[in-house]
Order: sequence, then C-alpha cells, then structure tokens
Amino acid sequence: MIPRLLRITWVISRYRLDTLLPLTRMPWWLRALFLLSPLRLIPTGPRCRGERLRLALETLGPIFVKFGQVLSTRRDLLPPDIADELRRLQDQVPPFPGEQARSLVEEELDMSIDEAFARFAAEPLASASIAQVHAATLHGGEDVVVKIIRPGIERVMRQDMALLYRLAAILARVPEARRLRPVEVVRDYESTLFDELDLTKEAANTSQLKRNFHLSPLLYVPSTYWDLTRHRVMVQERIHGVPVADTAALEAQGTDLKKLAERGVEIFFTQVFRDNFFHADMHPGNIFVARETPADPQYIAIDCGIVGSLTREDQDYLARNLLAFFHQDYYEVAALHIESGWVGEDTRANEFAAAVRTVCEPILEKPLKDISFGQVLLGLFQTARRFNMEVQPQLVLLQKTLLNIEGLGRQLYPDLDLWATAKPFLEQWMRERAGARGLWESLKRQAPELSRQLPELPVLAHQALSRAEHGHQYQRRQARAVDDIRRRLDRQTRRHRRLRLGVLLVAVALAWQPLAEWADGQPWPVLGAALVGALLLAWN
Repeated sequence: MIPRLLRITWVISRYRLDTLLPLTRMPWWLRALFLLSPLRLIPTGPRCRGERLRLALETLGPIFVKFGQVLSTRRDLLPPDIADELRRLQDQVPPFPGEQARSLVEEELDMSIDEAFARFAAEPLASASIAQVHAATLHGGEDVVVKIIRPGIERVMRQDMALLYRLAAILARVPEARRLRPVEVVRDYESTLFDELDLTKEAANTSQLKRNFHLSPLLYVPSTYWDLTRHRVMVQERIHGVPVADTAALEAQGTDLKKLAERGVEIFFTQVFRDNFFHADMHPGNIFVARETPADPQYIAIDCGIVGSLTREDQDYLARNLLAFFHQDYYEVAALHIESGWVGEDTRANEFAAAVRTVCEPILEKPLKDISFGQVLLGLFQTARRFNMEVQPQLVLLQKTLLNIEGLGRQLYPDLDLWATAKPFLEQWMRERAGARGLWESLKRQAPELSRQLPELPVLAHQALSRAEHGHQYQRRQARAVDDIRRRLDRQTRRHRRLRLGVLLVAVALAWQPLAEWADGQPWPVLGAALVGALLLAWN
C-alpha cells in the first residue's frame, strides 16, 4: 500500500500534474501551499500538459487509464489539447512483447500457435489498459483477432483497489462525502473492473449483445469462437470498420453524421430499457462504424467486458424521472426521489421540487441543442447535498455510460439533441410498459408459474383461510390474556393503595399525641401545608 502510494506521488511529481490544477479557483491557503511546494523546483520539460497527463496515467496502470478514457469522451469539458492526448489511451497504450503474447496464448489454449492458427501476427493491432489484440487467421481461412490479458495486471489492479478502498473509507467519515457512499461505489467499480480480467465473461456478454441486436440495422456485434476462448484469451471475428473517433474518414466516405449520432442515443436507450443489458464501456476505442452503408450508418461494438443492468424498479424510476425532466414537472421528480428512497422520507416534496427547478430552469430554457446532460447531473448533485441525497451505486455505471454517449454524440454531431432524441423512445417505452401490451407481456412472462400454481389454488386458498382463522384465534387468546393481566394489575394496584392508606392511618394514630402538641404552637399556614401534604400522601 505505502510503496504504491509513494509511486503515485512520484509520478505526479515527475510529470508535474500540479500544473493542471486551477489554482485561481482554490482557497487562498491551498493556493499558497501549492505555490510554496517543492514540486515547483522540478522542471516541466518540453512535453505539453496533455502529453504529461497521458504518460502519467499510462505509468500508473489500468485503473488510471480507464479514468483517462472516460475523460477523453468529454471534449465539451476538456481543453482540446488534453482531449486529443487522452484519446490515445483508448487503443494506443504501450504493448507488451509479441513473444510473451504467443507464450500466453499457447499456455491458455494448451496447444502451439501453429496448431491453433494458420497465421498469428506478433505485432499487436491495438493495445489497451488491460489487454492487447493480435490479428490472426484460422485454418479455415477466417480472419480473427486474439485478445490477450496483460501479464501481471491483476496484482497492480489489486494494489490500486486497496488504495481506493482506503481513500473511500476516509471519505466515508466525512459527513459531506458520506452521502456519496464511496465504499459502495468503489465496490461496484471493483466488480465491473475485475470482470474484464475474465475473457469468458466478456465472450458471454458479447454473445448476449449480439443476440439482442440480431439483424438490427443499428448495431453489429462480431462473433466469438468459443472453442478458442479461455480465461485470459478470446478469439473473435475481425471487423473492418472506421473508428468512430475518426470523423475525417467518416466524412470522406459520406457518412450521415447526424443520423449516426442519433442512432448512438437510440442504441443506448434500447439496451437500457428494452433489453436491460447495456454496454457500459462505450468509449471511442470500442466503437466502429460499418463501411458498407454510410448513408444508413451502422455501429460495430467490441469489448463487452463491462456491461450493466437495472432492476425493473430502477428502470421505471429512471424512465419516469427522465420524462418528468423533459416535461419540466419538478414536483414529479421530487416525489419520485422520495418514493424511491433516494432522499429521506422527511424531505418536503415542494421544497425539493423548488430546489430542482432552480437548477434546471436556466438550463432547460436554452435551446435543446445547447443542453448538456452532464451539466444537469452536476447541478442536481450539488442541489441534492442539501437534502442528504445518497448516490445510488447501481446507477453510477449507467450515468458514466450516458455521459460517454453524450460526449461521443456531440463529437460526431455538435448540434446533437440528446433529449429530443430520447424523449419519444422513453414515452413509447412507458406506454408499452404501462399499457395493454405491457400487461400482456407480463402475463406471458408469468404464465408458466401461474399454470403451475393453478391446480394448487384451492389447497393454497384453504391453507390461507386456515392460517387466517388460526391468526384470529391467536389474536383473541392474546387479547383475553392481556385483559386478564390488566385486571390482575388493577386488583394489585388497589390492594397496594389500601395498604399504603392503612399504614398512613396507623402512623397518624400512633403519632397523634406528639402531633397534637406540635400543632398547638404552629400558625395556620404551616398547618394547612401539612394537611395538604398528608392528603397528597393518602391519594398517592
């Protein structure tokens, strides 16, 4: 842990990442701390700031590279020079040697390279944070790619995750940060990240996504060769599309970029709401565009190592929240947040609605093409701090994916109307879910279970009635027992009261003579007070 922390500090110092911080926006004492820091004695060198950031993330390993990949899609939030450099993290991470790749493939497949492939290229096609890809040809003549997990990557990732857990535990002690549920968020991130180390899971995800979009004009998913797929090696059909980030090549082949951007949004919402199974690592390095039909563009998706899904309840709440935003129904947004438990039950819906309106109205009053969903999310998170709203870990992956989609869409077509593209889809989905078709689909889904239980209904009904009758009898016995206990307590209380009164009378009788002599010499207020006290004692 400590060596890894020292290494991170050394990398930050070596590449002078402190120069990327907006010092003018910091408190004066923090600004003074950075200005007096020994880091300022280290020269920045000839490299530009974007290159220094990219090299630092590459040096620190896969978790940091993933962070850079997410940032690279948000060109609307980053300066162009930094975004251009971070884009290289998507498929241009330094590779490991080809001979090492060959030996890993042979070890996993338990056969020689020549037995498995007719040709295997030692030079990788692409190299990413967790794996790299080599071109190959099968003995049947099919062109394929071979994906190989980086050697020793799991150990580095576990060190980084231990560091993140330690940081999350510290944040969880801070009241302001506790609502973000940092430990749960890190735990979810860990499970999704380590799923990428098992290529059999990625192959299964790929098969599921391919099945969901079978013969769809929106998305093509390459086939997987299961007989050559193992824990650390996966063999997949090779595709020949245009990288989605290469807008110059897309324009040169006459691609309809507006339609392409809108189809990206449609694919995302189809995965989330129709299939409840979405590709959650949709950075530009994993997305290509088919060359065959530029006027009717089709996406090609690879690298399905990270996927997400939601419960039916979260699906409903998410769709209803988004539609409420589209219709500017802020009271509905507040009521949904309270109903789902995302804010405390004691939150006043009208107060929360007013706070949401304050954030959203200045944004929604702009033309739709100028609205950024990222800005809306950021404003809502800042507002929710007042109402102790907790981050929902199960939605973090979805939010990250939606921000990726928005960033990619705006890169392809800057006038992308994300909300107007999504609104008709969500309205149609809600009509299908809540209408007659949704009811019919629900009945079809539950029909096998209902048909199994139907013959048992008379027995189940008799058992339910018997349990209800037994419950009523038990309640009556309990009520009688409680009444009996209450009567006994009342009798016991009356006996104690008579006993106390008798003791008091005996005591007064025995002490009457001294009391009479004492009373002769006392003024009437004292005698009145003594009489009241005696009456109170007798009453108690």
